[in-house]
Amino acid sequence: MISVTKSNTTPDILLVEDNPGDVRLTQEAFRGAKFDVRMHIASDGSEAINFLKDKESPCPDLVLLDLNLPRKDGFDVLEEMQNDSELERVPVLVLTSSTAREDIISSYKQHANAYLTKPDSPELFIELVKSVEEFWLKRVRLPPCS
Repeated sequence: MISVTKSNTTPDILLVEDNPGDVRLTQEAFRGAKFDVRMHIASDGSEAINFLKDKESPCPDLVLLDLNLPRKDGFDVLEEMQNDSELERVPVLVLTSSTAREDIISSYKQHANAYLTKPDSPELFIELVKSVEEFWLKRVRLPPCS
């Protein structure tokens, strides 16, 4: 699991997203929010789990997880993280276009920390990112890396 110790205050975010347009929009939203983060990208659930378990990868402060992913979907990622004593403390925000009631319920049953629906416009996406940054990266005390 992740053992890299942080030496500065720039947050690491793991974005698990297979749509290049949504990756770009998320990166632009963080830039537009004028908040400095190190964004790591995984394009499917298997790549995300490999990143999280790689001892050379930085410990993410937060995971932004899409549900509809190739190879291993977001629910599988949540389940695998919860079954790993070192990964279970990493906060996960589901960030998806799904508004399906069953997806919301399943995400929380799998111990997602929040369920966020992707906004349609770049302006609303920047607003969402600002609220994530304000709450999750400024106000909340996040668990330390192992």
